[in-house]
Amino acid sequence: MYDTIDTRTAPYAALLLRVTLGIAFLAHAGLKVFVFTIPGTVGYFESIGFPGFFAYLVILAEVGGGVALIAGAYTRLISLLLVPVMIGALLQHTGNGWLFTAEGGGWEFPAMWLALLFVQAGLGDGAYAVKLPRPAILGTNAA
Repeated sequence: MYDTIDTRTAPYAALLLRVTLGIAFLAHAGLKVFVFTIPGTVGYFESIGFPGFFAYLVILAEVGGGVALIAGAYTRLISLLLVPVMIGALLQHTGNGWLFTAEGGGWEFPAMWLALLFVQAGLGDGAYAVKLPRPAILGTNAA
């Protein structure tokens, strides 16, 4: 009885996940820009062994990815493109322990984001998504 996807509600569940992820990415970009400041974020990235320009790439990915997810533009592709950002966050927090309340933040939060990005990639756009032409990198829709 409950072994199938409810096609009436699934698009709205995908929408909720998509918008939640998008808002969270925008919030994290805002934290890097307005609280830690861009020079502070660059310095932090350098202090943990990443090139400073990665900070700009991460901020761009979080802003662009967040907006695209909220709009529902290329949701599957954007979700997968955000995976390396979250792998970097996961690796940064792995040594701090499990819970994010640990000093320096634990790794369960980035791990959850990774799982949710894969779920979103599997679900696709959901309801109320912007419909754009399929990127050439993904091939054509022809069967």
